Formats: sequence, C-alpha cells, structure tokens
Amino acid sequence: MSLLRNLLLAGVAAASLSGMAYAANDMSPEAIAERTKPVGSVYTAADLEGIVDTAAGNSGEPAAPRSGEAVYTAACAACHATGAAGAPIKGDADAWGPRVAQGRDTLLSHALNGFNAMPPRGACGNCSDEEITNAVDYMLEAL
Repeated sequence: MSLLRNLLLAGVAAASLSGMAYAANDMSPEAIAERTKPVGSVYTAADLEGIVDTAAGNSGEPAAPRSGEAVYTAACAACHATGAAGAPIKGDADAWGPRVAQGRDTLLSHALNGFNAMPPRGACGNCSDEEITNAVDYMLEAL
C-alpha cells in the first residue's frame, strides 16, 4: 500500500510541476505582464493629501491649507529644530536676525526657491505656496 501511495504522489507531483514549467515558459507579452504585475500599491500620507472622501459625506472641496505649525512639524523641523546643514533654529533671534533684515519677501523667496543648502520648498514637494508662507510666518512668530 505504501508503494502505491508513493507512486501516486510522485505522479501528482510530476503532473503539477509539468504544468508550472509550461506556465513559466509562456513568453507571450500577456503572460509576462501577468507574472510581473505589481501585487499591490503603496501610498504615503503625502500622496493622499487633499483627497476628499465624498462617500463619507465630505463636500468634495479640497482640504484647507495646512497651518504653519503643521507644515513646520512635518517638513521644516528636521533642519530648523536641529540646525542641520546650517539652518537657523526656530526661535534663535541671533541666527535669524540677518535673514529677517533682508525682509519677509526675501525669506519667502528662499523658502520657495531654495537657498544655499536649503532645497526648494524645504523639500516639501506637496506644500502649496500658501503652506510654505504659513510655515515661514510660524517660524518668524517665534522670534
């Protein structure tokens, strides 16, 4: 009985493997696309920013711009809370003094377009101009 069971299992295994080999050898564009298609998607909070769930009863209007504090916490604090890459630390009047003396428009231009080690928008790719302005004003309020 054991020999018969082993032969039967070997036959099933061989049949299964031969079917897999055929599927793996199918080189048609459709078969390749099916084997290599993504199994899922990854979304970050930034990808979902401003998306409104109308099924949940929301109006469908875009979300309001984030506050200066929210933008600062999410994007600016990495450098402006630590002084990384020479960034002036929020609240340090001595470090901000020469920058503030250039005027708010210059500060906004630097924040939006980048300046020295600071990348454009402080690397906040999903921040609107208004949100960047809110963040600059938030940092200036701390002086």
